[in-house]
Amino acid sequence: MIYVFKTSVDSPSKFESASTLLNALLPNTIWNFDLEDCDNILRIDSELDIPSLIQNNGIFDCIELE
Repeated sequence: MIYVFKTSVDSPSKFESASTLLNALLPNTIWNFDLEDCDNILRIDSELDIPSLIQNNGIFDCIELE
C-alpha cells in the first residue's frame, strides 16, 4: 500500500533528521520525499500500518492525505 503524507520537512537538516527516523522505524520500506511540492510530500510503500508508526513522531509533522 502507498501512503501519502503532507509534512513539515522543508530543509536539508529536517530531511536528514526525518531520514534517520524513517530508516530506523522502517528499515525494509521504500519511502521518498518530494520537497519541491508545496506540501513537502512523503510517500511510503509498505504493508505496515504506517500512520500509527510515524504520526506524532517528535521529529516532523505529518498529516495523511487521501
